[in-house]
Amino acid sequence: MFGVIGEDGLVPRARSRLPVVCDAGLGLLTLVFVWLLDADRFMERAGMIAFCLTVAAFIHSMCLFAEEWFFHSRQRYHGRVNEIFQACFKGRVILGMCAVFLMLMLGGVSFSHEQWSIMAIMCAVYLLLNSLGVLGPTPVEISEICEVKKMNVAHGLAWSFYIGYLKLILPELQNKISRYSSTGARLSSPRLHILLPLNAVVPSKPEEEDTNVVFHENLPELELDIAGVRKRSYKNSVYKITQNNKTFSCVLEYATPLRTLYLMSQESSAGFGERERKQQVLLFYRTLSQILENSLECRNRYRLILLDDEHTGDPHHLSREIIQHLKQQDGEIHMDPIQEAYPVPEEGQIRSFKGALSATFPEDQMSREPTLMFSLPQSLRSEPVETSDY
Repeated sequence: MFGVIGEDGLVPRARSRLPVVCDAGLGLLTLVFVWLLDADRFMERAGMIAFCLTVAAFIHSMCLFAEEWFFHSRQRYHGRVNEIFQACFKGRVILGMCAVFLMLMLGGVSFSHEQWSIMAIMCAVYLLLNSLGVLGPTPVEISEICEVKKMNVAHGLAWSFYIGYLKLILPELQNKISRYSSTGARLSSPRLHILLPLNAVVPSKPEEEDTNVVFHENLPELELDIAGVRKRSYKNSVYKITQNNKTFSCVLEYATPLRTLYLMSQESSAGFGERERKQQVLLFYRTLSQILENSLECRNRYRLILLDDEHTGDPHHLSREIIQHLKQQDGEIHMDPIQEAYPVPEEGQIRSFKGALSATFPEDQMSREPTLMFSLPQSLRSEPVETSDY
């Protein structure tokens, strides 16, 4: 495993709407070209084709409805016909069929016997091609649907890792480190460093990957009553990393859900190959990054380290990558713990206000403008802390 310096070139971005724009643009250009070739019969032919596609899509939805109604109505939908209907029929198909029905009823269109025959053949061909999977979604479209609907294995694992673990331990990490530092020990970084190898191979001990990474001791345990388990213990380990006779120490661990991805790829029944596993690891990294960045409880309390597996000749690649991240953090502005705000009494004249202000901030008064709330002074290296509720 080799550290990835530029994750932007490796982690897949969310797909754009380029295919939709291209389809719409090419479709409109084709319609304009056909209209220029034969403007007299353009509306008639366009109406026939739109009629056929709408009816064929409606018939396909009816087939889906029959399957769900006869075999899955009770188990999947609890007998609710409206839910079956919503699952099988798209809103655009319903609108199209309503338009077709109105045109036929009001006499807006009329087709000859030959035209009806052509349209019936077109509907039959559409249904046959759809049943053979020719018109079905491509692997790219399936992947996009799974990403947009959050249906990938990686999405579930990332949310489980956050809800069941990181959301519990990261808000308490600062307190645990403070208790640990009170014994005289010192860490190179106050953050939890989470290793994410692309090949999803998670060793039991980092020493197995790099002898320069050595276990030191555990932080004080966090005990919580979770899911019926009394005083469930959550531990975090401190490791010492050595390079060029310099020693660094930090809280370090692997992302345990990646072990699940690896074991799934070893089971033939999971249908999960090596290529799919790597894609899921990258999606896990992207999803977990987004979740943690949007969490005010966890922000700036972690560091995700994505590790590549293409270069395995260096026996100390892991320690070098960790130390590189630790050195990068030395140049960053660390966020201090959020302090409580202290209200100032509103009653009294300006002199009372000044007295309360000087009592709260005896050394440095940052502002003399009246306000209702004041926070404790922050370090000059602190980032602004977002405390607004959404």
